[in-house]
Amino acid sequence: MTKSQLTRSLDPRYYTDPVVYESERSGLFRRTWQFAGHVSQVRAPGDYFTFSIAGENLFCIRDREGELRAYYNVCQHRAHELVKGEGHAKLLVCPYHAWTYELTGQLRSGPNVAKVKGFDRSEICLTSVRVEEFCGFIFANLDEHAAPMDEWYPGVHEELSAFVPHWSSLQTVDWVEIPESCNWKVSVENYSECYHCSLNHPTFSTGVVKPETYDIQPQGYCLRHTTECQNLDAMSYPIDLNANPHAGSYSSWFLWPMFSFQVYPGNVLNTYHWRPMSHDSVTVWRGWYQAEGGCTDIIRDLALQDRRTTVEEDIHLVESVQRGLNSAGYRTGPLVVDPDGGVNSEHSIKVLQSWMREAADG
Repeated sequence: MTKSQLTRSLDPRYYTDPVVYESERSGLFRRTWQFAGHVSQVRAPGDYFTFSIAGENLFCIRDREGELRAYYNVCQHRAHELVKGEGHAKLLVCPYHAWTYELTGQLRSGPNVAKVKGFDRSEICLTSVRVEEFCGFIFANLDEHAAPMDEWYPGVHEELSAFVPHWSSLQTVDWVEIPESCNWKVSVENYSECYHCSLNHPTFSTGVVKPETYDIQPQGYCLRHTTECQNLDAMSYPIDLNANPHAGSYSSWFLWPMFSFQVYPGNVLNTYHWRPMSHDSVTVWRGWYQAEGGCTDIIRDLALQDRRTTVEEDIHLVESVQRGLNSAGYRTGPLVVDPDGGVNSEHSIKVLQSWMREAADG
């Protein structure tokens, strides 16, 4: 391979320039599917929770017909926020002037509005946001013309359902908040290759998976991670290989740009949600889930093990990379792209960085 044929990593400006981050915030973040919450938060009609995308204050609510809806969290009268946190509401009543909306978003009433000549409440409605339920997880997209999630991430719904057939009864067991002093893309890249795993993640590499079987392949705007579980006598937690045809496997589905479903051996579902704070700061939320009636102690112990080992190890890695990207001595190096894929290849980073470049440069 000649020097001109080498695939080089992205220029440091993609990770260090606040202008690039603002371009992503006003573009990429607003036109892609973003994690909002879980259906367990909105089981009954009237249940709601707030969330944000690209700095926009939003909320999700289940209406009286059982349909999931999402809206910008702003009254159409004089722009006051309608709801805070999580809760239950039979009607949506603005705390500023008591303008009242149906759960469908339509204005129902407002004090003294009948005295206003020409006032037509049927013309006033909360601004809706596209929302989809995906294996019990709720995603939203500010782009009303965006393709459905099944087109963005082909096959993922079916594959994830096979690995976690009990997804409809999942409950959140634990949330782990992980602040990282790096650009969100540095953290996502670190997640999207296992070239570094054997050297940096001894517990994960010897007590969870077999690194030599690890591979990552693109699947639409998804990166699919697959590997075998470690030998049972070396596993760091108990699993039942007969529980499910996939109980002896590990798989992960990274959904571009900032969410991943990850199924540990034993059909243990956990998730990553990257929440960019600035051009050089991101918070990663790790979610851990268990079906109703399951053994939560195993999940909590595994979450604790993960936080103390793999997560802690990754924090030091990504923050070191961010410091290096700011160094005047760094020159963009070539990616190790093995045409056969495998654990010691960065072919997944090549794909990921093409999406990053496209998002930043248009």
